[in-house]
Amino acid sequence: MSRPIACIGAGVIGGGWSALFLARGFDVVAWDPAPDAASRVRRTVDAAWPALTELGLDDAADRSRLRVADSLTEACRDALFVQESAPEDLELKRGLLADLVASTEEDVVVASSTSGFPMGEMATAAGDPSRLVVGHPFNPPYLIPLVEVVGGPGTDPACVARAAAFYRGIGKAVIEMERELPGFVANRLQEALWREALHMVANGDATVDQIDAAITQGPGLRWPVHGPCLTFHLAGGEGGMAHMLDHFGPSLRAPWTHLEAPELTGALRDAMVEGTAAEADGRDYAALVAERDRAVIAIRRAVEQARGTPVRP
Repeated sequence: MSRPIACIGAGVIGGGWSALFLARGFDVVAWDPAPDAASRVRRTVDAAWPALTELGLDDAADRSRLRVADSLTEACRDALFVQESAPEDLELKRGLLADLVASTEEDVVVASSTSGFPMGEMATAAGDPSRLVVGHPFNPPYLIPLVEVVGGPGTDPACVARAAAFYRGIGKAVIEMERELPGFVANRLQEALWREALHMVANGDATVDQIDAAITQGPGLRWPVHGPCLTFHLAGGEGGMAHMLDHFGPSLRAPWTHLEAPELTGALRDAMVEGTAAEADGRDYAALVAERDRAVIAIRRAVEQARGTPVRP
């Protein structure tokens, strides 16, 4: 029998990882201390399966290869790889990662889905931190290709390389970072945009639906193809990035942006909640997930067709 992937945490991220590993033909053992863990992870897998089927399943893919363990020790027994997706609580992560290292064989990489904690801060309680890496996905992990991989000061570089190779083997697009960076790469970029959005709503400069439309109908259409840097390179015309920076560089000092986060007042919170509810327009969580998944698959296929390369599942 093949060694399973252990998915520790049965929330949205952990369930998404479970779905992806199953789709790639692995056995998966999930564990979460919550009493409804089994039903939650299975619901997430079932919701993800249509999108994964559309992208293409491995010949060995089978949802029945998911098992929910009764204990962390059981989940880790004979594991090939461990993906930890517990809540973003530093003390919880420290204790859990220490337990995962103690419960797995010496050849097993333990990856954390943390969205912001450096591994150097999370690995402090682990007896052997050499096998601990960050494997930060983007939601949903079964659909968005990106995963950022980085170790901590005590991580064996070979384990970082093994984790990156494992993720690439299941079709992920990997950023293999050379050193720890608070918030990693993609979250830092996403957070800057998010803070600007909150400032504009707080100041009454724009509504929630205007902000979303500004991205989905504006620069967001270019980013799947070229990203922000190559987009600005094209903005310079035949002179490229050099001309763009020489021509528009002085505007970087214009007081347009507010990179510090605004105070999350009750009024701002209510405006964001009410604005997103209005934009959802009666569509519940399941409907929005299905809409997102269909659209992302279509966009990925369109971009890959334009580039002349196949879609990676």
